[in-house]
Amino acid sequence: MSKITSFNPNCTACPRLATFLREVRAEYPDYHARPVAPFGDAEPELLIVGLAPGLHGANATGRPFTGDFAGVLLYATLHEFGYASRPQSVARDDGLELRDCRITNAVKCVPPQNKPETSEIKTCNRFLRAELAGQAQGGVVLALGNIAHAAVLQASDLRPKDFKFGHAAIHQLPRFTLVDSYHCSRYNTQTKRLTTPMFKDVFNIIATLRKRALERA
Repeated sequence: MSKITSFNPNCTACPRLATFLREVRAEYPDYHARPVAPFGDAEPELLIVGLAPGLHGANATGRPFTGDFAGVLLYATLHEFGYASRPQSVARDDGLELRDCRITNAVKCVPPQNKPETSEIKTCNRFLRAELAGQAQGGVVLALGNIAHAAVLQASDLRPKDFKFGHAAIHQLPRFTLVDSYHCSRYNTQTKRLTTPMFKDVFNIIATLRKRALERA
């Protein structure tokens, strides 16, 4: 079992990522260029797990899915479904607030070419484990992409082969329900692998799950 560790804004546990961040800070001195903290409620009904900060997005702003293309669809959808106070997130201090929702990443530091190594995902998993411990009992975790899906299972001490990733797939885990979606990256949306209606369908699933949980309470 991995150790449970609260987010560390000064973490340098992964040598390759720490070196890359030093290089980014030198090239872009105005960027955040450090581990990116989760954003939102401390005990959310919905926890969203992405892959890693984007070089010119969250790595620059210091807030997950803020300032890059991937956040456009995510925050617009969060606003439509009542989780976000605004439909756009452009800066860490833009006043946007999340309600009953929290956003994080499987890897907290920007990786070269947006591709974290397996060892880096494993090392950073202790932070995700701590975030899942704060997840509301009976809540929902939304995994954006297969890497996030696998990271959630690892942090829950479950085997990926028992819970296959699939867009709009629903997995009942011991403490919460895991819902999968293709990542809302520019590549996926431009190639139509993920469309706006497809993404909204996932949030409709989440709304149904939350409604059922309230009815059982």
